Amino acid sequence: MSYVNSRWHVQMNDVRQDMPEFPLIITPAIFVFACAVTLCGGFVKGAVGFAMPLIMISGMGILIPPELVVAGLVIPIVIANGVQVGRAGLGHARAALSEHWRYVLVVCIMILVAAQFVRSIPTDTMFIVLGVSVVGLCAIQLIGWRPLIPPAMRTPFEWIAGALAGTLGGLSGTWGPPTVLYLLALRTPREQQMSVQGVIYGLGSVMLLVGHVQSGILNAQTWGFSAALVLPSLLGMWLGFRWGARFDQERFRKITLWVLIIAGTNLIRRGIMG
Repeated sequence: MSYVNSRWHVQMNDVRQDMPEFPLIITPAIFVFACAVTLCGGFVKGAVGFAMPLIMISGMGILIPPELVVAGLVIPIVIANGVQVGRAGLGHARAALSEHWRYVLVVCIMILVAAQFVRSIPTDTMFIVLGVSVVGLCAIQLIGWRPLIPPAMRTPFEWIAGALAGTLGGLSGTWGPPTVLYLLALRTPREQQMSVQGVIYGLGSVMLLVGHVQSGILNAQTWGFSAALVLPSLLGMWLGFRWGARFDQERFRKITLWVLIIAGTNLIRRGIMG
């Protein structure tokens, strides 16, 4: 295992220099593993509407260098969020955008900005950033903490929350959990949350795509890996749409969060131990 880890670290250094073709890093076995993780992420997103990026980051990060994980999740996230917006309906999407435009605007701007710094972050540090993000966001949801914002503070809260969510999104590809906390803090009715999330995730994922084209993370050598993960993500979502209603959604959500915490802790371990 230590030999494999050292080999990936060497390969990761090569990736940072000139991003060699991904088949040199993604062996057939690892590609199958990435597809399986993406399928699971799509299933959870279809069933409960969130966690696909978290699952891809924490799952694929076990075997795949973090920059390549971020590149791999970009296109599936764009497609998956487009599907979610379509299911919610464009009328609901326009209403959500009209009400939450400040948050959406700053999220999109900060995703573009933060994405430019991913390649400058050392590999071990990136593992820690991703792991802490996954563990922290999942733990907050598990304990049920939610901020309560008085109406007079709504505007500054939208700017600050959007900046934090967008920064995290640009670095790790996930701004879903902060968005859920944002909506809970504003006491957004449950029936409206899915349509609002769809808009925020959809526009944010487009910005993530643009940002990582500019950063060089998504390029001629890595886009094929990302595009190849679209099919398992859509298959997973279809299964989630079809079978998700049969589960106890709250229990399923909690189990998912605990699994993500374990996987995120492993990412932190890799970052600390090297």
